[in-house]
Amino acid sequence: MSIIVFAENRTGKLKKTSFEAVSYAVNIAKNTSKSVVAVSVGNVTDEELSLLAKYGANKIVSVVDPKWENHESQAYTKLLSEIAEKESADVVVFSHSNLGKALAPRLSVRMKAGLISGVIALPTEYLPIAVKRKTYNGGAFQLMKVKSSKAILTINPNSCEIAENPVDVNIENYTPAVSAEGGTKVESVDLITGKVLLTEAAIVISGGRGLKSGDNWGPIEELADILGAGIACSRPVSDEGWRSHDEHVGQTGKIIAPDLYLAVGISGAIQHIGGVSGTKVLVAIDKDKDAPIFKYADYGINGDAFEVLPRLIESFKKFKAS
Repeated sequence: MSIIVFAENRTGKLKKTSFEAVSYAVNIAKNTSKSVVAVSVGNVTDEELSLLAKYGANKIVSVVDPKWENHESQAYTKLLSEIAEKESADVVVFSHSNLGKALAPRLSVRMKAGLISGVIALPTEYLPIAVKRKTYNGGAFQLMKVKSSKAILTINPNSCEIAENPVDVNIENYTPAVSAEGGTKVESVDLITGKVLLTEAAIVISGGRGLKSGDNWGPIEELADILGAGIACSRPVSDEGWRSHDEHVGQTGKIIAPDLYLAVGISGAIQHIGGVSGTKVLVAIDKDKDAPIFKYADYGINGDAFEVLPRLIESFKKFKAS
């Protein structure tokens, strides 16, 4: 038996979350005597794929064909089902990304597998698998057990330490028997480049309605540039068109778990907190001392963002120059 890991890539480079997913699968493999098979779809070089073996993937199944670079959920579900059957897999691990969240439910139906999404820690039991996840927008935890013979998991970012566990590189260039066509035709893909991916960022700086206008984002961008941080926003900001919906974090946006999350002018609605509750350190800046976000913050600055941000920028510049 084996464990399948869907290894996502962006423009030919494996995502950090893919290494987390492999490390997670390796932990299960060590406790169940199974092998780890990573599946990559897209134009990824063998040199890049070999990094998966560095973290413990015993085998790497690579699908390199322009027809399969469409990220079409129905087609990818057929492909993964085919590979899972070929590799006798009874566990499939995804990152809790947009693509992972789209594929996991479909694959669970096709494989008749139990699905647990948004897993935040390594299993507490392995036969059967029992894992921990957050619920009620991060206000409570669930300990869930898979009772079916097969399990599918989606792993929240930063829920598993990336650990090197090098094994011999074994790459299989795979030609699927199933069709790459699905129910949706992808005509074009526009990639945002030159920005730190929110799901990969160790530091994220986020702005809310307290910034009053999309024209006031200069200090956020400057501070992000100094710290090498990703830029995010609350839902009202993206709904107003001040920032792209791609930057929206929260229950209905991206779910992130950075080491540091700096929330500027964000009141702290429960839907927003639900998307950032995995943050290791949350720092809030708001002039309303009763803003709900201060209940969740590890550190809070009660002050006007337009006064606080320039002072932070000046301090970080001096720190980096020293």
